[in-house]
Amino acid sequence: MTQFSLSSTTAAIPRQWRLFVGLLFVFCMLLSPGTALAQSTTLSGNALPSVNDPLNNPFNEPAFLPVEEAYPLAVESSSSDTLRLIWQMPPGYYLYQHAFRFEMSHGDSSSKLTPKFPPALVREDEFFGRVEVYYDGVEIELLAPGPIAGGQLRVTSQGCADAGLCYPPRTQNFAIGEDGEIQEVSAPLPSAPTSSVLTTKPAPAQGLLFMMLLAFAGGIILNLMPCVLPILSLKVLGFAAAPADQRRHHGWLYTAGVVLSFMLVAVILLGLRGAGQAIGWGFQLQSPGFVIGLAYLFVVMGLALSGLIELGSRFMNLGSDLAQSGGSAGSFFTGVLAVVVASPCTAPFMGTALGYALVQPPALGLSVFAALGAGMAAPMLLLSYSETARKYLPRPGIWMERLKQALAFPLYATAIWLFWVAGRQTSVDVMAATLLGALLIALGFWLWRGAFLAKTIALACLVFAVVLAAWRPADLGNNDRTLPSGTVAYTPQSLNQLIADGQPVFVDVTADWCITCLANERAVLLTNTVQEAFRDAGVTYMIADWTDYDPIIADFVTSHGRSGIPLYVLYNGSQAPTVLPQLLRTQTVLAALERLPVLE
Repeated sequence: MTQFSLSSTTAAIPRQWRLFVGLLFVFCMLLSPGTALAQSTTLSGNALPSVNDPLNNPFNEPAFLPVEEAYPLAVESSSSDTLRLIWQMPPGYYLYQHAFRFEMSHGDSSSKLTPKFPPALVREDEFFGRVEVYYDGVEIELLAPGPIAGGQLRVTSQGCADAGLCYPPRTQNFAIGEDGEIQEVSAPLPSAPTSSVLTTKPAPAQGLLFMMLLAFAGGIILNLMPCVLPILSLKVLGFAAAPADQRRHHGWLYTAGVVLSFMLVAVILLGLRGAGQAIGWGFQLQSPGFVIGLAYLFVVMGLALSGLIELGSRFMNLGSDLAQSGGSAGSFFTGVLAVVVASPCTAPFMGTALGYALVQPPALGLSVFAALGAGMAAPMLLLSYSETARKYLPRPGIWMERLKQALAFPLYATAIWLFWVAGRQTSVDVMAATLLGALLIALGFWLWRGAFLAKTIALACLVFAVVLAAWRPADLGNNDRTLPSGTVAYTPQSLNQLIADGQPVFVDVTADWCITCLANERAVLLTNTVQEAFRDAGVTYMIADWTDYDPIIADFVTSHGRSGIPLYVLYNGSQAPTVLPQLLRTQTVLAALERLPVLE
């Protein structure tokens, strides 16, 4: 039977950590009826939430104007190279000066316009800090570097209402005739289109708490993802025979590892986005080097669980080594490891919460990521305190060793999948080289148990494995991928043209490293039922492959209030697009298609 001998240091856990997680549990209990709102933060067309419907209006907010009525824009030409833009807003609505963007296009060439802003009102904004805004109305003069006749103007703006709602950035497009006549066009310029959809922002405290709740729920679900479950299963079994004080001690250390790791990811994400990088959750998997490193890690963990290498359970705090001196560090780094291996996964509710977090000031963004980590750690922490839950765990025995070995195979399968992803990102030669590197890693760990010469060869094997992971063929170019039958590749130009022609379009933003994306495609989107429904409705199925970094696709994702994928957007001509949930069901897609107009 597994023995445990560490003394309890639960009292050393900061009281603030326990209070923080406890409050999140309370919020989850109180607000759980509203979590269905996380499936989509968008409204189709110009529909607004009913103030009498508690599901659409959980915080009893007032009704708000559609974006077209809140911020009507008129464009006039005052000379051959000057435009005048005039907004007239109702009372209580304002526009951010820093959010304005202006661009003039003539054919394939585009140019920036020089705006002349009038004096603005300075205010402290709860999300953007110290900003300049315009109430009631604003008139902006734009100077073009050349004649404006025959061009197309693109204007981006963003505003909020004092009553508690912020609209996402809105892009409008205007065609300028040769005679100087200006009219708004429904088809945007070649770029990522944005939806004229409202994003609910209750009172600032409520908005933050609601997003933390969504992140907390997403973190809980993240434990069920195939990358994480094998590791946590063994961690749970390690608790089975531990005394209560040691379970709690290690539960808190594991929680600290998870939460701090998520906050570190948040700092990196927020820092890179602040530097102008268009990235989101899972961005590191767009780097073949990271993917290969993660594959190597899964190989090593699998070999350790199989008992083929003497890495020791202490590395992942599994089994009887919990009682050894490395147990405390092992619990902490098990939490770190869980976050690392969870990076290819996206759980429900995460997309909405992280999309919110990455456009907020750092303190608010870090709070949301901390809630995500607390949610992921909550089941393990709850198990460490709950005697009732432990009663349902099987008794320790020899079967635990067999289970440990069996759980190595999902890790091997994950490693094979990651090698495949790396091959898709680069070439089959790179995939073969990294598979050889994995073999050398296994050989190196096996040789490490020998004498000095064996250890020297082992080190050489490990170094050569790293060299193979970094190697790229000299003729490596774009790795074009074959699209599934019945689909087309996403480009802003083709999407905009289809929208301008009034054709319905379904955009699937996916990646080979996104497990949720692949599951949705295999189980729903690429099935005969859904493909036939797409054909019957005349829908063009467009795939935006984000396996490799692509700033155009990143802008498309950001324009819909998301920071990661999967992202599914259904366009219906000139109407506002509908964003579908991240976990799809066949009925969800069919119901969305039924709302499309019947083709003649």
